[in-house]
Amino acid sequence: MKTTTPTINQSYQMIAVNKKQATFRRALAQGNITVGQNAFKLIQKKQLPKGDPLQLAEVAGIMGAKRTANMIPLCHPLALDHVSVSTQLVSATNSIMVYCQVTATAKTGVEMEALAGVNAALLTIYDLTKMIEPALMISEVHLLFKQGGKSGLWTHPNGIDDHIKQEFQIRDQTERILNNTKTAVITASDRASSNQYADKSGELLNQRFLQLGAHICDYTILPDNKIQITEHIHHLIRTHQPRLIVITGGTGLDPKDITPSVLHSICDRIIPGIGELLRHDGAQYNERSWLSCCVAGTINNTLIISLPGSTNAVDECIDILYKILPHALYMAAGGKHD
Repeated sequence: MKTTTPTINQSYQMIAVNKKQATFRRALAQGNITVGQNAFKLIQKKQLPKGDPLQLAEVAGIMGAKRTANMIPLCHPLALDHVSVSTQLVSATNSIMVYCQVTATAKTGVEMEALAGVNAALLTIYDLTKMIEPALMISEVHLLFKQGGKSGLWTHPNGIDDHIKQEFQIRDQTERILNNTKTAVITASDRASSNQYADKSGELLNQRFLQLGAHICDYTILPDNKIQITEHIHHLIRTHQPRLIVITGGTGLDPKDITPSVLHSICDRIIPGIGELLRHDGAQYNERSWLSCCVAGTINNTLIISLPGSTNAVDECIDILYKILPHALYMAAGGKHD
């Protein structure tokens, strides 16, 4: 008798994230509910019969974000680090705008948690207001931005209002904080210098610094050779006088990784805090950041910073340095602007 192998069908599955690194994740979502003039005035005065809907909406939004995986079948259960829900009364439209921000150190993003928090808060306002105004309308529920993972920082293509950026500390990736600062980029890599592979980290550095408004005066790929790196840095300072030199590569534990020792030998001063900051904050993205030997120092008025050689690490390090780089350059130049 002929036997047949039964067919196994699978329509849905959770995405496997076991091989991904846990990194810092953040997301912000918003939504709006229009309540009408009468209900809006009662909400303003905290006089709705069931009580203040705004305070209860904040609690409901937090609960909604925490229970996302129970409501949406394929979402991963996440241990959330922080959830905040806030509301804004908009008198011009008799509506209430709700914001939900979620953060976590996780292997997957938290945008669904932010959206679930917004919806839970909006439905709570709906429930407490419907006896006064049944013609309620929920609208404009969408993700404003998300941060972390391979995509880095994503913002909604329609943009984000300036007051929201300020309130939730969202920086614009295209903000030109370096204001034409003369910058040199060096890649330290035996394989990239011999064309065994493309220099992706150096290209990314150029791209990110151009976005930040820097003037790239030199970009060079060098082997992991102490003499060549030393001579090139001195050449840059003599000929271009850059305010900033950034080196990618050569910061690991391999015996060939000599970039930190180069900087220790040629810099007038070593700035321990920059390396400590990169390792500490970088560990939120990847715990192996603690193995990095990143170092920074100055020669005359030039600030020199070494970064790892991977594109992910370079991207993360620029995000970390963004907070302090303009002031560091200002102080390295003796408190003087160009």
